[in-house]
Amino acid sequence: VCKSIVQASHFEGLITTIVGYILLAMTLILCHGLAALVRFQRSRRLLGVCYIVVKVSLLVVVEIGVFPLICGWWLDICSLEMFDASLKDRELSFKSAPGTTMFLHWLVGMVYVFYFASFILLLREVLRPGVLWFLRNLNDPDFNPVQEMIHLPIYRHLRRFILSVVVFGSIVLLMLWLPIRLIKLLLPTFLPYNVMLYSDAPVSELSLELLLLQVVLPALLEQGHTRQWLKGLVRAWTVSAGYLLDLHSYLLGEQEDNDANQPVNNNNNNNPPPGHHNNNNNPAPAVGEGLHAAHQAILQQGGPVGFQPYHRPLRFPFRFLSLFPIVLLIAFMCITLLVASLVCLTLPVFTGRWLMSFWTGSSKIHELYTAACGLYVCWLSIRGVTVLLAWMPQGRTVIMHKVQEWTLMILKTLVVALLVAGVIPLLLGLLFELVIVAPLRVPLDQTPLFYPWQDWALGVLHAKIIAAITLMGPQWWLKTVIEQVYANGIRNIDLQFIIRKLAAPVISVLLLSLCVPYVIAAGVVPAVGVTPEMEILMQRRIYPFLLMVVSLIGILSFQIRQFKRLYEHIKNDKYLVGQRLVNYERKAGRASSVPPSNPVAE
Repeated sequence: VCKSIVQASHFEGLITTIVGYILLAMTLILCHGLAALVRFQRSRRLLGVCYIVVKVSLLVVVEIGVFPLICGWWLDICSLEMFDASLKDRELSFKSAPGTTMFLHWLVGMVYVFYFASFILLLREVLRPGVLWFLRNLNDPDFNPVQEMIHLPIYRHLRRFILSVVVFGSIVLLMLWLPIRLIKLLLPTFLPYNVMLYSDAPVSELSLELLLLQVVLPALLEQGHTRQWLKGLVRAWTVSAGYLLDLHSYLLGEQEDNDANQPVNNNNNNNPPPGHHNNNNNPAPAVGEGLHAAHQAILQQGGPVGFQPYHRPLRFPFRFLSLFPIVLLIAFMCITLLVASLVCLTLPVFTGRWLMSFWTGSSKIHELYTAACGLYVCWLSIRGVTVLLAWMPQGRTVIMHKVQEWTLMILKTLVVALLVAGVIPLLLGLLFELVIVAPLRVPLDQTPLFYPWQDWALGVLHAKIIAAITLMGPQWWLKTVIEQVYANGIRNIDLQFIIRKLAAPVISVLLLSLCVPYVIAAGVVPAVGVTPEMEILMQRRIYPFLLMVVSLIGILSFQIRQFKRLYEHIKNDKYLVGQRLVNYERKAGRASSVPPSNPVAE
């Protein structure tokens, strides 16, 4: 039975390897106990080190591989009704491509875990230090996951793993499965989402998902003040819940209330005021520990450190009644998460569908287009409202002046976006299609079909990868230009500099890479008088051939430069004394004309 189950999983080798490592760990534990019993110290130490290596390896596989995979599959199962799918469809997709299915579920689970951890870090910036004592602080300088894996016993790791699975699974039920059920009950025609995972295009719609995860969400979270807005919403919710449930001091601490009285009470920091409670039994930091606290704040990137005392509510002295505010707080949090999930699942998609209907009519569109469109429209609306509210106290003249400045800036940004985010990715994706995809997927007796939207989506991802590699690479003109554009930002955008230094050279290189092979294959080769089959072969294979030639030339030039540097290095080591060459003649003909050098210098 076990053998049939393992064979049905399509990963016999991986499962067998993991089971083998588990048996090896158990054998090492047994041998370690026997060595300790007979007092073989060297063998006991060697067996202990081997067990630690196997233990850490298995825990890393569980933490990085198994846990995100479980989260990804649970997300998929809870969202089946959102896409009008069933478990039978997932079973068929797994049987047809088990490796791809597992990788996609693992990737979705990793993204979920990453954004959950980011939200926990944001909560730590808002809440009082000590509230989230049951969650590990990733910004803690003393936190070392490998050291925890070594020192903590297996049952502690197993208990933590089960607790993490329960917490993450409950959050998925609360924020995905339950909102979907409510949407189907309140808005029967809204679901399912139109997601076509299978397409006749050379590149499937999964490129749009990668585009959304790698471009849209990071752009909103990093460049759109979304993190500050989310932090402000969390803070407003915390203040409201704290005042309603008399937990303001417990959630936010007394630091805000004591900021005004801090100079007066500076000499009494060692004696906390009455009514304050420290549930960790740690003393408050003394006056002389200010430098240490500053260093800790720097290490934790400005986040709150230590433990802040809080004012004990009236109900907290009674253990039974003290749970009542916490239960109400958890219920309030669950209701808020449910409402937020409902808004996030409906508002962007509904806005995107309504806007796209003016362009495409009643035809169905991939929901990633509608979600991205609605998400950006909602972000622009919120951003515009916040800017207008900030400008209103300054008067009408200042508002008109600001509107003119922002109009000019928006026009410049649109031009730059059209060139950098539109033309360059389209050319780059089309070049990738001609060089890599079409020669590999389309036979010579068939005509390749090109999809501009797909080429543009892949081009955006390739442009992001190339920009990241350029910024990590050595200093050259493109890296300098990208750094200068990033340093200027949107407010100080220099349209002429971007067009002259970035857009024009890159577009020229891409156009030459696209046009020169086509001119050779469609203009020069037919003039020579070759057969039609040879013309088709040249048109289809000239792009990868020229790529191979250019790559070979680049490798040869790199090797020549390396040999020149090696030659200069050897020459300098052998003949360079100080900063002058001795006993070295570049040409033999100059030997008679060069006066004899000083023997002492030689």
